[in-house]
Amino acid sequence: MSGPDVQTIAAARTLASKQSCFIGVGRPSTAALLARMVHNPDLVLVYESGTIGAKPHRIPLSIGDGELAETADAVVSVPEMFDYWIGAGRIQVAFLGAAQIDRHANLNSTVIGDYEHPKTRLPGAGGAPEIAIGCPEVVVIAPHTRRTFVEKLDFRTTAGGHTTRVITDLGVLEPREGELTLTAVHPGVTVAQVREATGWELRVADAITTTDEPTEAERSALQELIARG
Repeated sequence: MSGPDVQTIAAARTLASKQSCFIGVGRPSTAALLARMVHNPDLVLVYESGTIGAKPHRIPLSIGDGELAETADAVVSVPEMFDYWIGAGRIQVAFLGAAQIDRHANLNSTVIGDYEHPKTRLPGAGGAPEIAIGCPEVVVIAPHTRRTFVEKLDFRTTAGGHTTRVITDLGVLEPREGELTLTAVHPGVTVAQVREATGWELRVADAITTTDEPTEAERSALQELIARG
């Protein structure tokens, strides 16, 4: 399987014993749906648009996808979502993505380049800053390249203090003494490859593990999910 597929499967496994997960669209949503299919059918999916307990059959196009509201246990207002559910720490884990991440797991989803005259204007913070401090656990899902893993963010959108894990298409990083440290590589990936794809001198754990190979159940479920569109 490709690195991004292994990344999705690795992310899904982190939800095997969780009760609730706040997710965005794209790969975080794919991983959460895969977790419900294979590991944890009772997992409660929460989206920023206010849907609680959504059970989409396919990968949502956006947080406003109609299927999320149609299949949810409840739909609340956005202020209630942030004030009552997220701010009070009632959602156990959050899946976040970003355009840039630094060694302290701080995230940038605002601009690439100078803020006043950026090379690229990104979607912005959305609810990520509040989500990152309101959810007890934060898992970041991002591609592992020097464009993403940078020495210095162009703009700090979201603080990384609650980040427990960063899952990439090359491996897994966890905060150790305030700095992201490589703790696992995916099958076929070397530590040297991960270091080369990181924009700073990456710390590596003394005992590096290798992500378990995807099971047939995980492969089949992911293929089915992607085929649904």
